[in-house]
Parts: sequence; structure tokens; C-alpha cells
Amino acid sequence: MPFTKLNLHPSLLANVTSLGYKTLTPIQAKAIPVAIEGRDLLGIAKTGSGKTASFVLPILNRMQYNKGLERSRQPPVLVLVPTRELAIQVAEVFRELSINLPQPVKSMAVYGGVSINPQMKAIFGVQALIATPGRLLDLHRSRAVDLSKVETLVLDEADKMLNLDFQKEMKEIFGLLPKKRQNMLFSATLSEQLSGLNKMLLLDPVVIEIEEKVEEAPLINLSGYFVSDDRKGPLLRHLIQEQDMRQVLVFTSSGLKADKVSRKLIKNGIQALPIHGKKSQTARFEALRKFKSGKLRVLVATDLISRGIDINELPYVINYELPRSPKDFVHRVGRTGRANVEGLAISFVTQEEIPHFKVILKKMKRYIDMVDSASLDF
Repeated sequence: MPFTKLNLHPSLLANVTSLGYKTLTPIQAKAIPVAIEGRDLLGIAKTGSGKTASFVLPILNRMQYNKGLERSRQPPVLVLVPTRELAIQVAEVFRELSINLPQPVKSMAVYGGVSINPQMKAIFGVQALIATPGRLLDLHRSRAVDLSKVETLVLDEADKMLNLDFQKEMKEIFGLLPKKRQNMLFSATLSEQLSGLNKMLLLDPVVIEIEEKVEEAPLINLSGYFVSDDRKGPLLRHLIQEQDMRQVLVFTSSGLKADKVSRKLIKNGIQALPIHGKKSQTARFEALRKFKSGKLRVLVATDLISRGIDINELPYVINYELPRSPKDFVHRVGRTGRANVEGLAISFVTQEEIPHFKVILKKMKRYIDMVDSASLDF
């Protein structure tokens, strides 16, 4: 279905065309008309399916017909996200789709890890505020932002937003919002917690769940290696060099391990940088910039920032260590196989992890032919 079939402002359609978007993804085709009507919705679709545009386009469209946009510290749109990287990514989509609109829309991402003072100054006049919960509350307590006039609330990666890590902050934020507003929740998975919030937060919502068709060939190819802990490093270097991998996203379970893996790669002549929560914001931006531009061969990351890495044609993801949950596994491998370009996700599995890996594959309804790394010469 082409974008022209949507009831979007001509300037928005021009921006969509200039960015090279031609046809709607399934979640966009179903969610955008509902959002334009102003109804509450819960959108469930896999990572990389175009969920961000599903709420950005309706929001911008509505603002083009609202001639009374005020410059104040009371944003009419609030998008809540779990990580700094995702906040920046969503703000970039707002920026790209807002270019040359007759009714200018000021958007801004706010997050922790950087000085709050510049954000306090720049937030005046923002109509679409993209925020992580902690920094948003800091700004509210500093009286830099007032949430009493929010007309549209979006929870991106809603399943992550509603776990125990954010529970207290989210409850406080909900208490600052007006009761009458449009709510949109988007997630890659439908958890029990998310289903419960649907009933509490959303008013007569439209629930949209996009399931992959069984007959469709998946764009994400999965492969795996049985390997002992002490041979993971040599196996990683062997695969990168043997298969001449040029853009590889490697996942570890901790920042400490990410640092260690990066150092070993560099020592063996492979360009690599770690990216995790203990790195400074400047270091994280620089690592991600180099990786996206192709100047960095390997980026070693933790789950903390996995949802903020959005690269359309990322060819390789390697699970150096398995995540704790099938849901996190889906988000990891979902970094590849985007924009109709096939990708390969490789998992390293120790003997002790085999039962856990079987659970992950069962949840994904996938099967993998495993390779015993002991048979490889490296």
C-alpha cells in the first residue's frame, strides 16, 4: 500500500517521498489511520517494522492543521522511551519528517548522562518532547517543563518501559499528565504486563498485532556454534576474518565483558569499540557514528543500548553471550534483517546454555543447525 493512500498533509507526503519511502509496512498501514482519528491504540510488531513512523506521521499531520501551536514549556506531545539512544533515534525521525512543513514543529530529545542546563533552556517552545523517564522527572522538578497540557502520549518499546526498572518513575509521570489525552503504545512483544496496562491506561483502544506469515522467508538467518567459554574469543576473531565481515554488532552480557572483547579484537588487528551504559555519552555517540558510517568494523554492545541501534542494512549480529530472555534475543537479532535486506545472526552457545537456548528457539518458532566449533581449525 503506497503512502499516498493515507490522508496525510501534502508536505508530509513530500517529505516521505524525499526520504525514499514508497510503501507502508503492515504496522504503518493499520496504525496510522487509527492514530489520525485520535483513538488510543496498542501496536505490536517486530523490531524494525516501522513502528516509529506509525506515530510520528499522525502527530505531525495533526499539527499541520492546528494553527494555534503555542511556544511554551507545555509540550502537547510526549514520547517516552527507555534509552538515550532510542530517544535520539526517534527525535531524528521527527526532524527528518518535519523539514519544510508549513506549520513548523519543534521536537527535542532529553535524556540523562549529559548536563541538564542546556536541555532546560532549549525545551521552551518544544511541541514534541522525546524523553527518558528519569531526565523528564528531573526537568519537571526543575520547573523546566509542565506536562499538564499533553494531548498525545506515546510509549515506544512499551514492554521495556513497564518493567520494574521504570515502574516508580512511570507511575509518577502518569500522575502529572491530564486524564483526557490520546495514548499510543508500541512494542515488539505483547507481555502480560503490557496487556494489563492496556486495560488500565488505554480507552477503548484499537489493538493491532502484526504477525509474520509462516510462509514468508525470514530476512534474519540464524546460525549457531557450540563453544566453550575459553574458545569464544578465538572463534569470534576466526569468523570475522574468515568470512571477511565488515560491519559486525557483537552482544555481551555486561559492560566489563564488552570492554574485554573489544581489547582482544584490537590486539588482534580488528577495529572495535565497546558501547554500554558506563561509557560517557560522547564516547557512545562517537562509537555509534563510526559504526553506522562503516568506519568501524566491530561494535561490542550490551542489551542496555540494543534498542537504540538502528541501521537499515546491518549484515551481522553475533551473540557472544546469550541474553537472559527470549524477548531480548528477539531485539538483538532484530538489529539485522531490516529494510528488506537479509542479515545473519550468529549465537555462541556453551554446553550449560543449551537448555536455555532451546527455550529461546521454541519461543521464536525457529530451528538452527548448530556447528560444533571443536571441529574448526582456529
